[in-house]
Amino acid sequence: MTEKMVVLVTAPDEENAAMIGRTLVEERLAACANIVGAVRSIYRWKGEICDERECLLVIKTASEKFRELEKRVRSMHPYEVPEIIALEISEGSKPYLDWIAENIRLG
Repeated sequence: MTEKMVVLVTAPDEENAAMIGRTLVEERLAACANIVGAVRSIYRWKGEICDERECLLVIKTASEKFRELEKRVRSMHPYEVPEIIALEISEGSKPYLDWIAENIRLG
């Protein structure tokens, strides 16, 4: 059975996040992409401390699709180094996990 995962991606604004999320779902690399608006990110970039508003994408997929999803996100993302972090789902509702599998392109 394919492992399911959540992938976190920040984006500079809701429009960019929606474009990324919609593309991943349309291309069946993700079953779902939730957009959490107005997160505040504080980070160091090129020696400076940055304090920015961003959106957070919470993407549901399967582990075997991660590399393709990562490559696709990089191709669309405006950041030089986009945040793309994958977390395996250790437990979850079986009907929901089955739904993820049904809605991505496996194999």
